[in-house]
Amino acid sequence: MRFYTEQHAHYCGIDLHAKTMYLCILDQTGEVALHRNMRSSPEALLRAIEPFRENLVIGVECIFT
Repeated sequence: MRFYTEQHAHYCGIDLHAKTMYLCILDQTGEVALHRNMRSSPEALLRAIEPFRENLVIGVECIFT
């Protein structure tokens, strides 16, 4: 099994809901760079991550029950 072992400047986690998303971006040391509850839209997401996009990994959690 191969594991992804690359390092990145920033890591983003998103808790995605129908109308809102909770966004948190951390740097390599674990310091919070951005912590925001915002409306769910591609435009809002792109605006929020713009300063971090060059070397950013995003993980999204969404669940439908």
